[in-house]
Amino acid sequence: MRRANYKPIFASFLLSVVTIQCMLQSSASLSVGYYKSKCPNAEGIVADAVRSAITGSGDRGIGAGLIRLHFHDCFVRGCDASVLLDGPNTEKTAPPNLSLRGFEVIDTAKSRLESACPGKVSCADILAFAARDSVVLLGGVNYTVPSGRLDGSTSSSSEAMQFLPPPFGDVSQIQSMFAVKGLTLDDMVILSGAHAVGRSHCSSFSNRLYSWNSPDGVDPSMDKNFAAYLKTKCPKNGGGDPVVDMNVVTPNKFDTRYYKLVKAHKVLFTSDQTLLNNAQAVALVNQSSNQPYTWPRNFNKAMVKMGAIEILTSANGGRIRKNCRVAN
Repeated sequence: MRRANYKPIFASFLLSVVTIQCMLQSSASLSVGYYKSKCPNAEGIVADAVRSAITGSGDRGIGAGLIRLHFHDCFVRGCDASVLLDGPNTEKTAPPNLSLRGFEVIDTAKSRLESACPGKVSCADILAFAARDSVVLLGGVNYTVPSGRLDGSTSSSSEAMQFLPPPFGDVSQIQSMFAVKGLTLDDMVILSGAHAVGRSHCSSFSNRLYSWNSPDGVDPSMDKNFAAYLKTKCPKNGGGDPVVDMNVVTPNKFDTRYYKLVKAHKVLFTSDQTLLNNAQAVALVNQSSNQPYTWPRNFNKAMVKMGAIEILTSANGGRIRKNCRVAN
């Protein structure tokens, strides 16, 4: 989920306390089956749009993109679909969001929902449903998504820079940024398993290949053969910014391979590799790696928890946008 190169601004402890309180209060407004009477086939319409995009194009990376899109939305201003808003200095213009994918899938789902149930289904809920549907289509376990989120009308590039965890942060830094959003170290390790799918631009990890403080410039915590392979994909003076699969073994399968790669020192990001520097994280990496039937359910629980971050209500400015790209 963390793929771009940027400098985070760390929030204060006070902000984290306020955020956690808001999250606990607002999550109570969500419920499973929220659209049962408002728009009975809402989740089915979203699932069809996601399925068509992934299977129709043959590009399973779209699924990974939709999971990441939901994550990047929730970490900035909460799960309010602010990441979808167009315009200058919006979240999608921030460097970490320039490689986001899946906007057109959300547009398609929203258009179909507006035809079936005008003004009933929020863009924020569409994002949550689409992320869940992507998990399932990529081989994960299905789960219920509490809904009832409302959409925001404000989107800030600077806030994206402040709150999105960077790929080059170490485990302590990333843990602090998750804590600001009311998520624990365990949540962080479990959600990081989504790096089993998707891809990353070389710029998000090339510092580990060429500019580390080591004799050969390579991060010594990276497997040497893996580093040599990555250098063929990301040449130092190659120009452009190529992409590399996050998981070079089973890149399109939502499984526990990520944790095996962490232990083998064959992951792209500093934030992933330094999980091994924290004893609690190591225990969960080992558990997730060794118990492939346990991690999917833990992941689903963490996704539901993340999906309840700073939920908007009508009392604090929430609305249902007719067009997910416009603050109407």
